[in-house]
Amino acid sequence: MTPSDRFSRTPEPPYYAVIFTSLLAEKDDGYGAMADAMYALALEQPGCLGAESARDADRLGITVSYWRDEESIAAWKGLARHLVAQKMGIERWYTHYELRVAKVERAYSGPEGRLVD
Repeated sequence: MTPSDRFSRTPEPPYYAVIFTSLLAEKDDGYGAMADAMYALALEQPGCLGAESARDADRLGITVSYWRDEESIAAWKGLARHLVAQKMGIERWYTHYELRVAKVERAYSGPEGRLVD
């Protein structure tokens, strides 16, 4: 796997990004398995364009999932298995979280082929 394999290959904008930032509790039994399962499940959903996730040593994590449209996001939010994970996150795993939905209007990548004047 190359470093670029860790990035989602999204289409030309516009599309949507769901940005989930969380602080994981010290006691997080079962969290890793659920997070992996939800990542895989999200990628199977109609309208999901990809996802990227990272967590630091202080337990702050950011996951960004990319979606074709708001209807796809709503369907993902209401999926039964995802609702179970949300409930467990609230009750067990997160001390705090923020969720933001944004419309991506512009996107580019680099550094190859990109010049800054």
